[in-house]
Amino acid sequence: MKNTIKVMFFAVAFMCTAFTMAQSTVTGTVMDAELNSALPSATIVEKGTTNGTTTDFDGTFSLTTQSSSGVLEISYVGFGKITKSFNGDTDLGNLSLFSDNSLDEVVIVGTGVIDLAAGRQTPVAVSTIRGKDIQLKAAGNVEFGESLKNTPSVYVSNQAGGFGDSQIFLRGFDQVNTGYLLNGQPINGMEDGRMYWSNWSGMSDVANAVQIQRGLGASKLAISSVGGTVNIVSKTTENKEGGFIRFLGGNDSYAKATASYSSGLKESGWAYTILVDHWQAHRKYSAGTAGQGQNYLFSVGYKPNDEHTFNFLLTGAPQWHDQNFSSDLEEYEEFGEKYNPNTGFLEGSRYTERRNYYHKPVANLNWDYEIKEGMELSSVLYASWGRGGGTGGLGRGRVRNDLNGEIDFDQIVENNVDTATDGVGNFGDSYLRRSSVNNHNWYGLLSNLNVEMNDNWSFNIGVDGRTYKGEHFRQINDYLGLTGYNDNFRTDRPGDYVITESFEANPWSALFDYADDDQRYDRNYSETINYLGGFGQVEYKNDSFSAFFQGALSTQSYQREGKFVGTGDGLGKSEKITKTGYNLKGGLAYKINEEHSIFGNAGYFSRQPFLDNIFTNILYSNEIVSPDVENEEITGLEAGYRFKAGEWRINVDVYSSNWGNRFLTFGEELPGADGLLDTADDEFGSYRLTDVTQVHNGVEFDFEYRPTASSLSFRGYGSVGNWKYDGETPYTLQNTDTGDFIITDGVVDLTDVKIGNAPQTSFGVGFRANLFEGLSVDMDYNIYTDLYEFVDVEDVAATALAGGKYESIRLPAYTLADAGLTYKFDLGSNKMTFRANVYNLFNDAYINQRDAFGYFLGVGRTYNASLRYNF
Repeated sequence: MKNTIKVMFFAVAFMCTAFTMAQSTVTGTVMDAELNSALPSATIVEKGTTNGTTTDFDGTFSLTTQSSSGVLEISYVGFGKITKSFNGDTDLGNLSLFSDNSLDEVVIVGTGVIDLAAGRQTPVAVSTIRGKDIQLKAAGNVEFGESLKNTPSVYVSNQAGGFGDSQIFLRGFDQVNTGYLLNGQPINGMEDGRMYWSNWSGMSDVANAVQIQRGLGASKLAISSVGGTVNIVSKTTENKEGGFIRFLGGNDSYAKATASYSSGLKESGWAYTILVDHWQAHRKYSAGTAGQGQNYLFSVGYKPNDEHTFNFLLTGAPQWHDQNFSSDLEEYEEFGEKYNPNTGFLEGSRYTERRNYYHKPVANLNWDYEIKEGMELSSVLYASWGRGGGTGGLGRGRVRNDLNGEIDFDQIVENNVDTATDGVGNFGDSYLRRSSVNNHNWYGLLSNLNVEMNDNWSFNIGVDGRTYKGEHFRQINDYLGLTGYNDNFRTDRPGDYVITESFEANPWSALFDYADDDQRYDRNYSETINYLGGFGQVEYKNDSFSAFFQGALSTQSYQREGKFVGTGDGLGKSEKITKTGYNLKGGLAYKINEEHSIFGNAGYFSRQPFLDNIFTNILYSNEIVSPDVENEEITGLEAGYRFKAGEWRINVDVYSSNWGNRFLTFGEELPGADGLLDTADDEFGSYRLTDVTQVHNGVEFDFEYRPTASSLSFRGYGSVGNWKYDGETPYTLQNTDTGDFIITDGVVDLTDVKIGNAPQTSFGVGFRANLFEGLSVDMDYNIYTDLYEFVDVEDVAATALAGGKYESIRLPAYTLADAGLTYKFDLGSNKMTFRANVYNLFNDAYINQRDAFGYFLGVGRTYNASLRYNF
C-alpha cells in the first residue's frame, strides 16, 4: 500500500512539474500597420485552446501559454488575422496587423513629409479616423466630412446644399482658417484659403486615414492652421496582390460602383494599384440637386533597394452637382423642407440654375531616401490642374413661378425669343445661364531631412515651395432659346459686341474646352502667387519627459493681371506685392507614470493675408489696398491630460486662440450732393478696418471604453467653447468716387459679439457591438447647442458704426443619431462585406446654419447599403 501511494505521489508530482515546465510567457505589442499606432483590445489566443488575452491601450500583452511551444493567433475587428510561433518564453516585439478593407503594406507612404502627430513625442490635441471606418460610414451619398464629425470641436454643416457642398468647422474656425493637407501637400485654395469638398469627393474611397490635429497641431508648415490641421493620407501602391469590387445604393436613386486592383510587389521591385468608380443620383436631398461623378486613382511604386523607394500617384474626382442655397423659413413652410429656389423645369425635365462642375487631377511623386541609419530624406513633387466653375443667372429676365416658388424656365425661353433681335439677347430683357470659370495650375515641392542624433535628440529641416496661377472669367453656358448675347457692359468693346459660343458645365470637357478672350464677358483676369518657405524642428525626449521647438519662415508674392483689351484700372499687370510670414511653436510633455501624462504647447503665427485681401476689388481692379494690409497675428495656447490603462482611454484638452490684426474692407452707399441716399447722385464709400480680433477659448474631451470580456465598445466626446469678437478696432471711411477720406481715425467696439456658424457646445456618444461572428452594429448620437447664426464681421462693424451693438441670433439646439450594420462572410476563399447605414435615424428636423440670405435646413433621414467582394 505504501509503495502504491509513493508511486501515485511521484506520478502526480511529475505531471505537475511537467505542466509547470510546459508553460511559457509570451509578450508583444500589436500595432496598426497603416498608422504605426497601438491597437488596444486586440485578441491573442493560443491556437487549439481557449487560452487567450487582449492587449491594453498601449497594444501590449502578456500571455501565459499552456504549452512550452506552439502558435498564437492575433486578431482585431476590421484587420486581417496573423499567426506567430513561440518556443519557450518569447518576446514577439511589434506585431503589425493590416486592415482587411483598406491599404495593406505600401511601397512608399512618404511619412517624412506627412505631418502625423505620431511623428513627435510631445502630444497635441488629435483624433485619427482610419480608412476602414471612412469607407464604411462616409462612402456614397454622405459627405466625406461626415467621417470627422464624431470628434471634439468638429462641426459639419450645409449637407443639404448639394453633393460636396458641406462645410467643416474646427474649434469655431471655418475651412479658410483650417489647414488641409493631402499626403503632406497643402490643398486649401492659395487665393482665399477655401475648401470645396466636391473637388475631393473621391477621398472616401482613397483615404487610408485622416488625422485631425486641433489647434497648434504637429504640422511644421506655415499654413492656414488657425483652427487646426487636417491630414488626409491617401492610398498608395500596395504590396499585396488582390482587389475588390463594391456596389452601393442609397436614397433618391443614388448608385455607385467601385473597382480596385493591386499587382502586388514583384521581385523586380515594381508594383501598381488602380481604383475607378462612378456615381450618380437624381438628387442629394433637396429638389434640384442632381449629381454625377467619377473617381480614379493610379499609383505605381518602385523599390530598387533598401535605401530608396519611389511612388507616383495620380488621382482625381471629376464631378458636377446642382446646388441649393439658403431660404427664408416662410418659404420652407409654404413649399416644403426640400424647397430649392434655384431649380425648375425646362421642356419637362428638371433644370437647375446653379451647377458646380470641376475636375482637379492631382499628381505627386514621392521619394524616400534612407541616407544612413538615423538619417532619412523624404521629398514630394506635386502638381494639380483645376478646371471648371459654377453656373448662375445672367440678365434681368428671370421668371419665378409663384405657385411652387421655382424658376419657370419654359417661360424664360419664350420671353427670350419674343424680345430678342435676330436671336440676340441683352442684359435688360433676357435671361441666360452663365459659368464663372476658375482654372488653375499649381506646382510644388516639399522636402524634409530627419536626423535621429541619439536616443534623446532628433531634428529635421525642410523646404516648402509652391507656384500658383489662377485664371478667372465668365462665359455663356446656355442661351435658353437665344443664339447670342450682346455684351454691352464692357466699356472697351463696341456697344453691339455679340457673344455666340457656349460651353458645357461638364468636368471632363472643362479640361480643354473653355472660352477664348473674345468669348469671355464681365471679368477676365489672372492671379499669380509664388511661395517659398523653410521649416525646422528639434526635439528632446527621455523615458518621462519630452520637449520640442519648431519654426517656419516663408515669403509670398502676389500679382494680378487684367486681360480685357483696352484701358482701365483693371488691365495689364499690377504691382507685385511680397509678404513675409513665420510661425513659432514649442511644447513640453511629462509622463507621470504608465497611465497618466500631461502636456502644454504654445505657438505664434504671423500669417500673410490672402491674395483677395491685397486688392481693393479683385474682380475688376489692379489697385492695391492702401495702407498696406499687414499680416494677421495668431496666438495659441493649449494643455492636455492623457489617461490610458486597461479598458479606458481618456483625453482632456483646454485651449485659447487669439486671432488678431485682421484686415477687413466693405462698401457703403454714401449720400451725394443732395444729402439723401437712394437718389441718382449717390456715391460709394469703403470702410477699412484693422486689428479685428476673435478669441476662441474652450475645453474638450473624448474617451473610449473597451471591456475586455465584452463584445461591446463605447466612445464619447464633448466640447464647450466661448468664441467671440473682442476689443476696439480702428477704421477709416473713404469716398472711393472722390478719393477723399471722410473718417481717418475712427474706432469701433466689437467686444462680446458671438461667433456664428458652429455650435459652441456639443456632445456625442457611440457604441459598437459584435452580435456574433461576422455581424456587428454601431450607433452614434450627437447633441449640438449654443449655435448662432453666421455672423459676418461686416454686419457687426456696420451696426457698431451706426452706434448700436450687434446681437447674434441663437438657433435652436438639435440632436442627431446615425446607425450602421456590418456583416462579413466568406464566399469560397474570398471575403464579402455587407454594410448598411441610416443617417438621422429618427428623422429629426433642424436648422444647421443661417447666413445673410436665409436658413439652411438639415438633412432628414437618409440611407445607403453596399456589398463588397474582396479577391
